[in-house]
Amino acid sequence: MSVIEEEGVRGGKGVFREICAEDDVDLQPTEIESLCMNCYKNGSTRLLLTKIPFFKEIIISSFTCPHCNWSNTEVQSAGRIQEQGVTYTLKVRSKQDLNREVVKADCATTTIPELDFEIPAYTQKGSLSTVEGLIDRAVAGLEQDQPVRQATDPEVAAKIDEFMQKLKKLKDVENEFTLVINDPSGNSFVENPFAPQKDEVLTVTQYKRTAEQDAQLGLKENETKEEEEETPGNDIETLRNEVLVFNTNCPECNAPASTNMKLVQIPHFKEVIIMATNCDNCGHRTNEVKSGGATEELGTRITLRVTDPSDMSRDLLKSETCSVLIPELEFELGMAALGGKFTTLEGLLKDIKELIVSKNPFTCGDSSTPERAEKLEIFGKKIDKIIAGEMEAHIILNDPAGNSYLQNVYAPDPDPEMKIEKYKRTFEQNDDLGLNDMKIEGYREDISDS
Repeated sequence: MSVIEEEGVRGGKGVFREICAEDDVDLQPTEIESLCMNCYKNGSTRLLLTKIPFFKEIIISSFTCPHCNWSNTEVQSAGRIQEQGVTYTLKVRSKQDLNREVVKADCATTTIPELDFEIPAYTQKGSLSTVEGLIDRAVAGLEQDQPVRQATDPEVAAKIDEFMQKLKKLKDVENEFTLVINDPSGNSFVENPFAPQKDEVLTVTQYKRTAEQDAQLGLKENETKEEEEETPGNDIETLRNEVLVFNTNCPECNAPASTNMKLVQIPHFKEVIIMATNCDNCGHRTNEVKSGGATEELGTRITLRVTDPSDMSRDLLKSETCSVLIPELEFELGMAALGGKFTTLEGLLKDIKELIVSKNPFTCGDSSTPERAEKLEIFGKKIDKIIAGEMEAHIILNDPAGNSYLQNVYAPDPDPEMKIEKYKRTFEQNDDLGLNDMKIEGYREDISDS
């Protein structure tokens, strides 16, 4: 364990600290002597291990050389590689969109389809910037070798000059253009300035990585299952009655922690797996729910009209693929947010309020504006009114996998305030769930033939 980690654990504050105006004295960067790659003399590198609220841990490094005045900044993700890759598609329609904050990992690919322009993965270091900053960085990269090109190949240099003018013209936003960031590690991020409302010009899509992308990230799939043992038929009953414990790391401070897992049968629904992690170092607690069954043939949309405070005590299962809508607040929570949860309706609304209001990084520091803070404060008060029964609202759970559940307090009779709809998934929804690539027809015949 390094000196930084030992101090963090000993102080009970963890390795990665959130940036806060009141914490400037305690949150100091680490400075180390390092070699300048420009003049090959010694300069200094400053490292800051911090955490972006509403996102994840990052390492910010800044190098300066007092001899040749060369400097370099870099951002690296310090979090784990996510289970799925992510693609952010932003339609830039105004100059305000150029000010959106962007975290781009070094393994992310950036493209602008209108110019047929692409920045391949690993050709730039990770950065914490804005949309305008990404364009300026691309222009600076093209300008770097222009003097050499003008001397050796003037024709190519002229074409690059022409293309750079097109890139610079994008900042005038005379015409709409598209910025696409495709990150197989899932560690890139584009700001939604309209949170908690849905962003009409920003689309976030999660996808399953290919074998080639796993290899680029240094991940390997277990091609052999020699270590797997046959499970006796009564082991399922054993799992239902036992709480399994296994070691892991805390998602907040990365200290060793333990995760409890139990198989639970939800009445009038199906079996689910509940996982809970408790960290003795920083006190962080998480709970997550995984569906114990297969993906249903039809998607499920559950609509509840909240008319009484007693509705807040209804049990609720939100799977990882479920999105939450509250039409009265013009609010939509994407399927990737909050993960899987087994809680009550009140617990879900409190988690939404905490995620949008308390943990939102754009409500403090330089990113905060009075208008945005006021809007989020109003949103939080409306959530409190719904919980207290002072405001009627509709809670809509839309799960294309059909693995979400909301308690019917009138069961087995129909609930007059709740509507459950089954619908056929679209091709895009099947693609998001990875179902389009699954072979289910003629599968048994293939096994018997082999």
